[in-house]
Amino acid sequence: MAAAGGDKLPMEMCKGINGLDKVVLREARGSSAEVYLYGGHVTSWKNDHGEELLFVSSKAVFKPPKPIRGGIPICFPQFASHGGLESHGFARNRVWSIESDPPPFPTNSASKAHVDLILKPTEEDLKIWPHSEVRVEGLETLDYLDNLQSKERFTEQGDAITFESEIDKIYLSTPTKIAILDHEKKRTFVVRKDGLPDAVVWNPWDKRAKAIADLGDEEYKHMLCVEAAAVEKPITLKPGEEWKGRLELSAVPSSYCSGQLDPQKVLQSS
Repeated sequence: MAAAGGDKLPMEMCKGINGLDKVVLREARGSSAEVYLYGGHVTSWKNDHGEELLFVSSKAVFKPPKPIRGGIPICFPQFASHGGLESHGFARNRVWSIESDPPPFPTNSASKAHVDLILKPTEEDLKIWPHSEVRVEGLETLDYLDNLQSKERFTEQGDAITFESEIDKIYLSTPTKIAILDHEKKRTFVVRKDGLPDAVVWNPWDKRAKAIADLGDEEYKHMLCVEAAAVEKPITLKPGEEWKGRLELSAVPSSYCSGQLDPQKVLQSS
């Protein structure tokens, strides 16, 4: 799809890496996002200065059935190996489609660019669907499960999380807002979520990064995975019931950045 007269459309379908279909969203002030139909995967989010705010590995393999490394994946209907399916479920390596009749977008959104994607299960998906348990992928004094210690349960002792080694934890019953303070670039990422009580925090650090084929050896220094999730308590739906999960990610300038993830500072703000 090409824009007439040289103007860029707020939503454009085009080919991405390896010919995979993607949607490019543009906002009037210059910010943009890219979403691949493969996995419903957000691979780019730029502010109105053109600065990339999401990490995607330089070694990411944009070729099915390999999931895309980085960005914002859809991990469904399970997180990691917490279930009987493949790691993180099947949604991230299926091709999604654009919803032709989406629900209305929230008010005051005239300048917003948006797209609604839908995943329609195949016959093969229905055969492996875990009807008995459905989970969606998916921090001081909070309990967490440590995946590096056989999912043993601990209580966070620090007043903030800092990073000096590999971390792979599932924090339980977390607040609806979490802050990620970026000291180097003087900015704060704010994660707002509903319907997703838990939060996954992951960074492979140096040794683990070298063992991941589609991640650069030094790229662990430039990324941090913070995911809203429902891991501890399965979300079980009866026929006809609905469940909604929501995640909003925003980036704001920060006058105080300690390089730590401190949800309490966000909880105390508006």
